[in-house]
Amino acid sequence: MTVRSNHAMTQPIDARARQHAAYWAFLVHRVSGLALAAFLPVHFWALGQALHGEAALEGFLRWTDSPWFKLAEWGLVVLLSLHLMGGVRLLLIEFGTMRGLRKDWIAIGLGASLCTGLMLAVSLNV
Repeated sequence: MTVRSNHAMTQPIDARARQHAAYWAFLVHRVSGLALAAFLPVHFWALGQALHGEAALEGFLRWTDSPWFKLAEWGLVVLLSLHLMGGVRLLLIEFGTMRGLRKDWIAIGLGASLCTGLMLAVSLNV
């Protein structure tokens, strides 16, 4: 019995693919999803402070008034917006009727995420 090797699996990865806008959109979507997943236990811990009484919750809420926390909150909202727009882009690719490179969708998603980040930064008054 002979074993066939898959030629496509043995070829080296073309470096040009990593320079394409779609690769960077994939990478941003993946990294933002992992960062949001890593945030979830911290979020549940923060919500759990209410179960330990009013003093524990009040101490946590005082800590959230720091500028570093506001910066982290801004980063979280930007990550959430980037992940949302990346997901919408993927849905449009999968279920949309348009064809082509779709670089405009990447630009629209990035622009919407940056606008969301700017609106939050203005509203935080840091």
